[in-house]
Amino acid sequence: MEPIAIIGIGCRFPGAENPEAFWQLLCDGVDAITEIPKTRWDLDDLYDSDPDTPGKMNSRYGGFLPQVDQFDPHFFGISPQEATAMDPQQRLLLEVAWEALEDAGQVRDHLAGSRTGVFVGISNNDYSYTHPEYSTQPQGYDLTGNALNIAAGRLSYLFDFKGPAIAIDTACSSSMVAVHLACQSLWTRESTLALAGGVNIILSPIGHIALSKLKALSPDGRCKAFDAKANGYVRSEGAGCIVLKPLSQALADNDPIYATIRGSAVNHDGRSKGLTVPDGSAQEELIAQALDNAGVAPSEISYIEAHGTGTPLGDPMEMIALASVLATDRQEGNYCAVGAVKTNIGHLEAAAGIASLIKVALSLKHQQLPPSLHFEDPNPDIPFDTLPLRVQQTLSPWPEEFGLAKAGVSSFGFAGTNAHVILEQAPESSQVPDQTRPLKPPYLLPLSAHSPEAVKSLAQAYQDWLATRDIDPTLLEDICYTASVRRTNHQHRLAVVVNSPEDAKERLQDLLQDPSDVDLAGGSEPGNR
Repeated sequence: MEPIAIIGIGCRFPGAENPEAFWQLLCDGVDAITEIPKTRWDLDDLYDSDPDTPGKMNSRYGGFLPQVDQFDPHFFGISPQEATAMDPQQRLLLEVAWEALEDAGQVRDHLAGSRTGVFVGISNNDYSYTHPEYSTQPQGYDLTGNALNIAAGRLSYLFDFKGPAIAIDTACSSSMVAVHLACQSLWTRESTLALAGGVNIILSPIGHIALSKLKALSPDGRCKAFDAKANGYVRSEGAGCIVLKPLSQALADNDPIYATIRGSAVNHDGRSKGLTVPDGSAQEELIAQALDNAGVAPSEISYIEAHGTGTPLGDPMEMIALASVLATDRQEGNYCAVGAVKTNIGHLEAAAGIASLIKVALSLKHQQLPPSLHFEDPNPDIPFDTLPLRVQQTLSPWPEEFGLAKAGVSSFGFAGTNAHVILEQAPESSQVPDQTRPLKPPYLLPLSAHSPEAVKSLAQAYQDWLATRDIDPTLLEDICYTASVRRTNHQHRLAVVVNSPEDAKERLQDLLQDPSDVDLAGGSEPGNR
């Protein structure tokens, strides 16, 4: 099967509002877990260190996003009344999907009517609990605002996509299963382009209370994957979306490529020792099947982004299952690094898989392995001395290998559905610049947005970005080309003509210092040429 290229990423994770900030968080080894915000619920009234106390939770911590109540409905053509009834998960998906498509250089007008598929992992439905009247006196917008299937359908409706639109709920593995299904849709040519991702927002204490009774949460709010002190996971929220396209088409279109997906697999634990108890043999079969589907030998894998929840039962089972597969034909001393993004940002549940995959895609792009946190003393039930696995503890270059670097990403579901994806470093040919672009200044830098205020905010964003970097003239050419050709035009527009990076900074600064001189063009949204 042809590799699938990851050409765009959009995300909101605890402590990181975009992919660039997320990569910096990972490189810096940041733990983004905080105490549960007071804006969510009265923590003092609901907390008790004893997990068996009725109606109480034994954890005060989680990974949370700021301002999940904020949204710009007019940008997406949604009325304020409808926006109020919409689950913030739907709002967040609209934002990260738009940003992922923009990151991929995909113009909205060019995608309208295309067989673009949408695959969304979503499981939580807390917003419906915050409206007491929803169960007794629902309004029309309440239904569309809270139905999980609308999370995918609304994206296809907004962009006028004609491919499949599917919401997937396999609990913690939902977004990874979404990626698997998106790739299958591309491989069968059901879709020509695909969006895959997941979302999770925590607005009700119900989940924390119920998981406390299962003794699944870490009382001290730290995910200590693979460590002897591992004592549970940390609930978190966030959203991520990737844009996928067959590699040959991505290369032909000169798309940016973070990494490629070589293959994937999905299975179920079957009748294990309990409904929510993982099964090591099922995990072994899953990873072996994913490798076989990808045409990749176990010894070629140099990094595994583990499910890594930091539970005393799950961690040893996962490491032993991984080792049993990856040890095949692996030379002595050729260790496979492992890590878990949950040690940074917690467990995003339905969005956990996409967070893990985005971490690995960024790692492959930058050819660096960020550290997995809170690993001090190995879990005594994980025999690391006999396993070809080593926990990644520092930021380090990706191991030098023959050929393109390869990695695996695992995501296991609460109800037993497991998924594993094999990723590979982008081919070098994908980094060749487009020689059809103009090579000499002056350049036109167009700015457009849905309101005059937003245009000025965009100008400020460009100015801030340019002011903090030493920009090569060739990069300025790239910036102007992308802004001109690979961005969606909006109703309000302006443009500046620039000859050099310094000229661009000065022109934008002049514009921002005296906004009264700004002459914004308005009217109907033009077609992209």
